[in-house]
Amino acid sequence: MAKEAVFTMKLEPELRDAFMAEAQASDRPASQVVRELMREFVKTRQAARDYETFLHGKVAKARLSIEAGVGRSQDEVEADFAARRARVLADE
Repeated sequence: MAKEAVFTMKLEPELRDAFMAEAQASDRPASQVVRELMREFVKTRQAARDYETFLHGKVAKARLSIEAGVGRSQDEVEADFAARRARVLADE
């Protein structure tokens, strides 16, 4: 991958020195470590955003089904799962 962009940042000298020492101790250039950290950050944030989008869609769909009268109350769901738990425990 071509590396054409430059990224400049300000940080505490102690943090820079500690980071550079750890990068050197791992026999890796500091720029490589920073790129890996950035990639991981981007990947994590994208996954969180994707999950949030999925969850919002799921909630919207559930709200529409409730408005349409298709949904079930919390009490009905609890009663159904209590019955399922009882059956599973009875089978053991």
